[in-house]
Amino acid sequence: MKYEAYLFDWGDTLMTDFPDTPGKMCDWDYVEAVEGADAVLKSLSIKAKVYVATNASDSSPEEIEKAFQRVGLSQYIDGYFCMGNTGFKKPDPRFYQSILSRINLPPEKVTMTGDSLENDIYPSVSCGINAIWLNPSGQKVTLPDGIREIWRLCEIIS
Repeated sequence: MKYEAYLFDWGDTLMTDFPDTPGKMCDWDYVEAVEGADAVLKSLSIKAKVYVATNASDSSPEEIEKAFQRVGLSQYIDGYFCMGNTGFKKPDPRFYQSILSRINLPPEKVTMTGDSLENDIYPSVSCGINAIWLNPSGQKVTLPDGIREIWRLCEIIS
């Protein structure tokens, strides 16, 4: 495995985002992991570090972890990065630069997976991070070289 760390977006990448549900995800009556998230994180966490890199600005890292605990995924995650502990939001490249500094890895050893080209993929690539675009709706987009496209999360490990 050439990657030493994997960054994942939170909403609609690892956990289903229900945009009409008010409040913080950790307090929602119902939360669910995206199909395949357990298998992917379990597999990747054996040989690499796994982190959440989210734009959630109303949740602290501890509250984000609490949401992941509710669906049994927190056991695979080494850390949570958000506005609260980086001081920046995606797509600001400083968000990713802050994460790289904290995990002490060069960008070529890190891969970001997310469902938003504008927030997850393009800004991470601009920082030298590898990227995997989760595109479950099958949008037709011409991607720059080097960006991997998947339609289901489980494709990361297949």
